Amino acid sequence: MSDTSHCPACGASNRCTLADPRTAAKPCWCYGVSIDPAVLEALPAELRNQACLCPRCAQVESQLAAAGKHAPMP
Repeated sequence: MSDTSHCPACGASNRCTLADPRTAAKPCWCYGVSIDPAVLEALPAELRNQACLCPRCAQVESQLAAAGKHAPMP
């Protein structure tokens, strides 16, 4: 996968700040959440560590809402 701005699981925008040169100096939303390792392990091996998941596929929308951060819609 060469497009790091899209979720490798569903293909929607992952809203990764690191993948966008305009916001690359800002931390990604995923830095403030805990992603269950089982979610990552469910991805095919060739898709792991290539791009961020979107909040929905990472199953962290409730964590983002609880932290007062808007969960980006993929």
